[in-house]
Amino acid sequence: MSDDVLVYGAYGHTGRFVVAELLRRGLVPILSGRDATALEDLRHRFPGQRVRVAATDDGAALRSAAHGVAAVVNCAGPFLDTALPVAAAAVSAGAHYLDCSAEQAAVQQLYRAYAEPDSHADVVVLPAMAFYGGLADLLATAAVAGWSAADEVTIAIGLDRWWPTEGTRTTGRRNTATRLIVEDGRLAPVSGEAPIRAWNFPEPLGQRSITRAPFSEIITLARHISATSIQTYLATNALDDIRDPTTPAPQAADASGRSAQCFTVDVVARRGQEMRRTSASGQDIYAVTAPLLVEAVQRLLDGRATARGAAAPGETFDASDFLTALHTSHVMIEQDTPDGHRFA
Repeated sequence: MSDDVLVYGAYGHTGRFVVAELLRRGLVPILSGRDATALEDLRHRFPGQRVRVAATDDGAALRSAAHGVAAVVNCAGPFLDTALPVAAAAVSAGAHYLDCSAEQAAVQQLYRAYAEPDSHADVVVLPAMAFYGGLADLLATAAVAGWSAADEVTIAIGLDRWWPTEGTRTTGRRNTATRLIVEDGRLAPVSGEAPIRAWNFPEPLGQRSITRAPFSEIITLARHISATSIQTYLATNALDDIRDPTTPAPQAADASGRSAQCFTVDVVARRGQEMRRTSASGQDIYAVTAPLLVEAVQRLLDGRATARGAAAPGETFDASDFLTALHTSHVMIEQDTPDGHRFA
């Protein structure tokens, strides 16, 4: 099987991390996107890599770009505009599709479009395989392992700062769809003022105010976890950062290009009186998306995937095994095991 991976939006902030991670793991990135000049500039940073230019409104060019690759990783938002055409090109070429969408509506579009796996039985369409979406999905899947259902799944995302990229800001302006949560066992629109509560994160974040802010993990989890309630909260200070137009973009704090931003994703699942907690902590929410995506690509290519067609991370991979593989110097994973112990 080919080890070529098309990275669409390769010259974006997250795309550059993905290209570097593919190379580090011995896979072969092909640089793609709409901007030919930006792609040529990126090739100077990654000499010898192939470039394939394609716009999202040019289906023939997208199909040509995806020809012969094993997987397509879409890093070009807003995904409400790019996910369907890039996924269509990937599926047409017989390649797996992955993206890093935090947009609930974009994930729903793909789930509807590829709801029948028999028509594309050899590929997986895997949206939201990123910090927002995939990481919480895997953590929650590990937390409820062995349960037939949960009463509550609460996801708390702590950031010391959020330095948003221009792509994040553009997506925020584009994404005006009503946010959804799981309430009474089904997806439901949020209503009223977003609730605020306190949450005790591990250091260095400590106790933070958090505000309900549902991202794409609500949609992915609703596919495969039976729960009465699933909600996501984000550190209130991070929401303040992204709402402030003067907040700067992320700046590199080390040789890899990561910013100094610290994060923790805390997931608490409850069934009756039983509680389980899983968490992931690390540095730079954009940078950590790269190992999430590339670990998923590797598992799709080597056969460690249990789903076909449109799927969520937790129904595609062994969640605990995936999280264990992520546990590196850049990401610390802690999980409760079914016997009540924790490991890191």
